[in-house]
Amino acid sequence: MLAKELHDRSKLNDDLESEPSRDPYLLAQVREAFGRVVYSHKTHEKQADICFGKHRWQQRVLIALTAISSGTFLAAVIGLLGRGVPTNLVTSFIALLVSWMSLGARTFKFEEESEAHRGIASQLWDVRESYISLIADLMSGAMSDADGRERRDELQQATLDAYAGAPRTSRKAYERASEGLQRDEEMTFTSREIDLFLPETLRPGAGEGRS
Repeated sequence: MLAKELHDRSKLNDDLESEPSRDPYLLAQVREAFGRVVYSHKTHEKQADICFGKHRWQQRVLIALTAISSGTFLAAVIGLLGRGVPTNLVTSFIALLVSWMSLGARTFKFEEESEAHRGIASQLWDVRESYISLIADLMSGAMSDADGRERRDELQQATLDAYAGAPRTSRKAYERASEGLQRDEEMTFTSREIDLFLPETLRPGAGEGRS
């Protein structure tokens, strides 16, 4: 009995010695990279919203000025605004505003910029979710350190590729991203909320009580 116990202890020690030690810094590095990607993803989302808001404002003002210009022209034709220099000045000024807004719409392409930020956010979303999977695999021990480093390098390259074509973001977008992540918890869910997203059969404990 004693010999068997000594043999089991010896085998356990051999297994522990043969098992490669975990890198204590790998997971910390991956977590930090994940945090940066989370902020970048959310910042580009907020920047896309800001640009789209500017695009809508731009279009509304242009439509309003165009309508006013047409109305002023018709009024001038039928003599509702009087005659002479004042009417001509008002009509010319509004036409100038319409031209200015049209030129601005061609110069400041907020809609295209919004779509560009949404495209970058989409790429970063995929990287973000892949980092979550990597963290889970490292914490569970399902992935070795060597495989983890290889996967980390792949995700770093994917992040670099996304940043290569990314338009610049503003401080306002970063502040909105910080507020959304920290105060509004836009990226987190309670267990109850996740259960509500899932069909009843896929909720934890769904099979309990059935026989």
